[in-house]
Amino acid sequence: MPPLAWLLVAVVAAVAAYAVGWPAWRSARSRDALDTNSERYLAWRGRATRGPRPREGMTNEERRRMVIGAALAVLALLAIVAFFVTS
Repeated sequence: MPPLAWLLVAVVAAVAAYAVGWPAWRSARSRDALDTNSERYLAWRGRATRGPRPREGMTNEERRRMVIGAALAVLALLAIVAFFVTS
């Protein structure tokens, strides 16, 4: 395959990895921050639960999107390596 094709594959895979992975990462982090803010509010009101708060983590959909995004990022890195090797 010509070097420019590898570069095109790398760019497309990187953009796809960002488009798939970033929204999942952002929603998981914002939900965690929202939970932290609500816990602070309840503590301020004197109604907080005692002990450590169980952390939800990512949903299955978010986890699946993160895995797909990571796989696309690895593909982009491999395509960049292939671009440098063939050029």
